[in-house]
Amino acid sequence: MKLTNLKGVGEKTEQYFSKLGVNSVEDLLEFYPRDYEQFFEPVSIPLAKEKNFAAISGVVMENPFVNKKGKITIVSAYIADESGQKIKATWFNMPYISSQLKRGTKLVFRGKIGHKYNASSLEQPKVYSPEKYKELLLTLQPIYHLTKGLSNNAVISAMKEACFFAGKEEDFIPAEIAKKYSLCDRKSMIMGLHFPLNKEEYIKARKRAAFEEIFVFLLTLKQLNINNNKQKSPYDIKKSSKTDEFLNNLPFELTNAQKNAFQEIRNDFESGFVMSRLVQGDVGSGKTIIALLAMLDVAYSGYQSALMVPTEVLAVQHYETILELFREQGINLKVSLLTGSMTAAEKKKEYEKIKSGEVSIIVGTHALIQEKVEYNNLAFVITDEQHRFGVKQRESLQNKGSLPHVLVMSATPIPRTLAIILYGDLDISVINELPAERLPIKNCVVGKDYRLRAYKFITDQVKMGHQAYVICPMVEYTEGVDAENVVEYAEKLKTNLPEGISVKYLHGKMKAAEKNEIMDEFSKGNLDVLVSTTVIEVGVNVKNATVMMIEDAQRFGLAALHQLRGRVGRGEHQSYCIMIDTNESENKDERLDVLNKSNDGFYIASEDLKQRGPGDVLGIRQSGDMRFKIADIYNDSALIKDAKEAVDLILDGFVKLDDKEKKLLDEKCKKTSESLLL
Repeated sequence: MKLTNLKGVGEKTEQYFSKLGVNSVEDLLEFYPRDYEQFFEPVSIPLAKEKNFAAISGVVMENPFVNKKGKITIVSAYIADESGQKIKATWFNMPYISSQLKRGTKLVFRGKIGHKYNASSLEQPKVYSPEKYKELLLTLQPIYHLTKGLSNNAVISAMKEACFFAGKEEDFIPAEIAKKYSLCDRKSMIMGLHFPLNKEEYIKARKRAAFEEIFVFLLTLKQLNINNNKQKSPYDIKKSSKTDEFLNNLPFELTNAQKNAFQEIRNDFESGFVMSRLVQGDVGSGKTIIALLAMLDVAYSGYQSALMVPTEVLAVQHYETILELFREQGINLKVSLLTGSMTAAEKKKEYEKIKSGEVSIIVGTHALIQEKVEYNNLAFVITDEQHRFGVKQRESLQNKGSLPHVLVMSATPIPRTLAIILYGDLDISVINELPAERLPIKNCVVGKDYRLRAYKFITDQVKMGHQAYVICPMVEYTEGVDAENVVEYAEKLKTNLPEGISVKYLHGKMKAAEKNEIMDEFSKGNLDVLVSTTVIEVGVNVKNATVMMIEDAQRFGLAALHQLRGRVGRGEHQSYCIMIDTNESENKDERLDVLNKSNDGFYIASEDLKQRGPGDVLGIRQSGDMRFKIADIYNDSALIKDAKEAVDLILDGFVKLDDKEKKLLDEKCKKTSESLLL
């Protein structure tokens, strides 16, 4: 059904929704909130001043002041609570707010607490009558991803209209499966995700939505039947003495885990069957050198290899590293680089070399699977940081050759039992040791009062010639979310760090060319401090970066924090990870303390699974794996096992589907497969 069928949605609004990938009422119903406003009891002004975000019940002390600075209108008023304490509230470009701020009026003010010049203030607070706030108290109000021109209220309004149609869609989860795993029906799921009456209702709805996504994903994988059957390999790839010579001349020795992984790959090459293997290694464990050694065996056997990575910056890094190693050891094998930003002429030149067989190793991004790329004798394909690619993209690269060997690499430390389910089509190698020359990262978990000392520490590191990352959970300020954002934080850092220290920000909403430009600048050492969201979690290797500072660390899963921490400590210098915990609770350090005790990603991932409960799923998703909208491989480990069991029950015939259930499920798998796997 078209969005314009909804009351209040015209063609212009429909265009805004389209930018977010929402093109129908059905899409809108599955456009889940990214967070929720939680309305807590108002606090006293002294207590509010200790927080970053709060609600205050108070009386307007006097009529508001309205000032103009250029084109900016500033409204300000003083608020007093029952104790007589006062705080200043300020609104920018909201002149109409004055009409609500009559002297003596009792209201609830809810917003961000600013701290400047030893004074606290309420910044751009929302204003509620006591009666209205009482209605909202302890409720969850949805916050959606937005685009320019589309407000959160507009999405909520459209969603309320769309929810009238939620009950008309037939449920595709078979009744026997829903009963066995205690899943609510689909209408309850939709209402409970968009407009939950309470946290318990949200948890039930989220369980159903997460199960649904994982279930359909696993069922679709089974139907695609990717690599389930071992096939004879048409390639004769032998162990090469030249590869062994290259290995022996490296300036470091492989760890035992690396040696085992490389031997397993060699065994696959010589087995006579097509290899389908996952190399799962912790951040900084040295997966790339294993891939390169395997590509050398392939090249010396007379075939081509292609290495696909998720970002241009990472592609260039891999390409330049390979060239440098080849120069050092006098290896004359040819290497190609293919990325989307290359000119048509540059691409054409590389296409010709690839097609003729002149190059043995091709490194690139999605550009490797473009239609114009023709390989000469592609025998080996590798996808790095594989969770950034869908199964179909992996397939597209494989289809560029004739039954090539397949290697996928991941730095996401998933416990082996989950990995076997999620990557059931692959054999698994685990690299669980770090190279001996790597200095362990020094960690600390501190409160927000440590910030100024952290800024001083960053300044000292920059003066020593090093660089720093600062991670924030949000892109920009969002009403109702008490968390730092990269846009405002970058400006804050510029005022807190000495002149001459360059600061820029990076986030996923920026255009690819702009992101690549900033990352390239940081990689080359021309930028001192990079403020970013978790977009830098994967695909950056800056050996000169020695500080990772993470704001609102309590909002991230431990595994995600570990991934972020792995962006430093990649060079010879001592590196540091500073986690700022802004949680006000007494036990705030207990969960994060796991990171202080260990640098082992697999241990951290398992601890993460043990410590989380169903109430920890509000807010930021813990992993971006598999491109699920709502499911999370860490939070939902038990659901992954249940969904796998449900898929097996259906495929093995233990759960019988009637014709209607089979049709609905087939339609859902067909409809969902592209969004999950492409």
